[in-house]
Amino acid sequence: MADPRISHIALDEATILWRNADIEQERRIAIFDLIEENLFRPVRSSAAGHEGPYRLKLSVEDGRLALHIAAEDDSELEVLILGLGRFRRLIREYFAICESYYQAIRKASAQEIETIDMARRGVHNEAAELLLERLDGKVETDFATARRLFTLICVLHIRG
Repeated sequence: MADPRISHIALDEATILWRNADIEQERRIAIFDLIEENLFRPVRSSAAGHEGPYRLKLSVEDGRLALHIAAEDDSELEVLILGLGRFRRLIREYFAICESYYQAIRKASAQEIETIDMARRGVHNEAAELLLERLDGKVETDFATARRLFTLICVLHIRG
């Protein structure tokens, strides 16, 4: 029976140099939400007869995103490599807006927080659309899954 979803996700801890409590909370929420509900069907693995669920490990290798896709028994199915050049601006913007948001929730008005959050969602949505475009033909997924994956991609790019 087909089960095209991610059942487990891990980030390469060697890639992550630093993260504060706010970023750690974002990471936990993204992973929890992703595991609870996602659509993830690697095209090559599916064509080879594997129907899921999948274990996924994200890392940055030589400046590119590596998606290590494995079966439930942890046997490797494939590794997808995506260039990150087109994501760099979005990652920088997302970090800047998140920093403003974290500061705002401590002292700004509800309207100011909402304005910053709308900008954050806008960048997040743009990045999710780009990720969907980059995964086209490689992984069938949905917008919500792409949004959560982008959050985790950002976590991999934190520099203290």
